[in-house]
Amino acid sequence: MQTTQYPTTSEGCLADDAKSPGLIGLWLFLLALLLCGPAAAATGPERLVAYLRGLDSLTADFRQITRGADGGRRVESKGTLYLKRPGRFRWEYDSPVEQIIIADGKRVWLHDLELDQVSHQSQGKALGGTPAQLLVGKGPIDRYFRVSPWDGGDERAWAELRPRTQDTQVVWIRIGFVGRRLETLVMKDSFGQITRFFFTKIKRNPRLDAELFRFDTSVTSDFLRID
Repeated sequence: MQTTQYPTTSEGCLADDAKSPGLIGLWLFLLALLLCGPAAAATGPERLVAYLRGLDSLTADFRQITRGADGGRRVESKGTLYLKRPGRFRWEYDSPVEQIIIADGKRVWLHDLELDQVSHQSQGKALGGTPAQLLVGKGPIDRYFRVSPWDGGDERAWAELRPRTQDTQVVWIRIGFVGRRLETLVMKDSFGQITRFFFTKIKRNPRLDAELFRFDTSVTSDFLRID
């Protein structure tokens, strides 16, 4: 994967190349992590609501794979995520390029360790129209998305989410459950890219140090403020 670029400010994110995994992958993965709890309901949408219930914090390792609209080029990245509801997360890319993304409740900070450069933007603008809006508060999911069952023609119970806001690069998110387990999470963006997530070593509601969600502005002198 090339050095991660970030979507344009008109799409509520932080830099230029909306086709890279970047924040759009982050928003999808955050939604995936929000759904990592026990589910007792039968339909996809019901399981989605059940998964969100009672989640305060979470950590996990992730593997993210994005394919282009033509199904050809494959971009893969790995790392670790920490989140604390409401409104705080830390996203660390370990491979192939080291990057850190921190939401502190007010701003989203993106530190490219290879370039030694930081970009930052107001959290409300950065998260607008994305699945990460679910982190800002603990309100109902249908405040941000239209949620409906989706027939995948397989053994999974599917929920499909479509953003209520028009100013977003997410076209749809489909979440598949097998029994009580979240098995598949797939997203299509406005460029036709398909992103899938796989996650391991998930810990639900662990104790997390508040320092994880504070960005140290002394790490570099090269800052780019988007708003």
